[in-house]
Amino acid sequence: MKNTSHRLIILTGPSGVGKSPLQKAIKRLFPELHQNLVPLVLYNSRPPRPGEQDGIDYHFRTRGEIEALRAKDNYVVMDVRGDLQALDLNVLLTHLKDNEVFFEGNPFIGKVLLMHPGLSRIEKLPVFMSPLSQEEIISLKDPSNHISLTSLVTDVMRRKLLRRTKKQKGVLSLKDLENIEQRAASAFGELQTAYLFDYIIPNHDGEDSEHWDAFYYPIGDARKALLAFAALLKKEDSDYPEHWEANTMSWD
Repeated sequence: MKNTSHRLIILTGPSGVGKSPLQKAIKRLFPELHQNLVPLVLYNSRPPRPGEQDGIDYHFRTRGEIEALRAKDNYVVMDVRGDLQALDLNVLLTHLKDNEVFFEGNPFIGKVLLMHPGLSRIEKLPVFMSPLSQEEIISLKDPSNHISLTSLVTDVMRRKLLRRTKKQKGVLSLKDLENIEQRAASAFGELQTAYLFDYIIPNHDGEDSEHWDAFYYPIGDARKALLAFAALLKKEDSDYPEHWEANTMSWD
């Protein structure tokens, strides 16, 4: 495939880590950057969350409809934390002819976008959001701490997801709790793929945090993540993103 001057922007990380509020903050505070990005909309078998719209957040379809897409060469279909999701490569390549394309979502699809042979000649900006910094991970891995890193990451994300879902729905159902547990349990494995991405943005202000919009201008880690991501979009240097080795998350 002929090379293109337009980038594929990949923003990924565990569920609840803060990807969606980061995207919204870019749209609100850096509209000149956001207006040049065409969102990549996936197919998803789960029902919409409160406020989500078909065709904008996802193409919401039945599981059977998405399963049927496996027979088409231009679709990548994957099981993602219990949901079935699909990516249309033809739509992505069409958008890239005229615009930069922005994917915000899970690391399973993020890894496909990063490594798919059909996208090998596309310029990419691969960014992974982590709930922990590299320094914290290295410290926590010290055997003298007697900490299970898997359990700690799961608990960190469980708390973020619980707070996020309560904000969205109020009273949680058993199905909500099961979904939260599945997503939290998946986070450690997803973090093990972070080293594949060029930039890792540590962020303690997850999707549950008021630091994104309670004061209009983000504060805390939300602000640091916003400024770092904006700099990367502008092809400017930023000291905040980290670069991880393959063994960063290799111990438990």
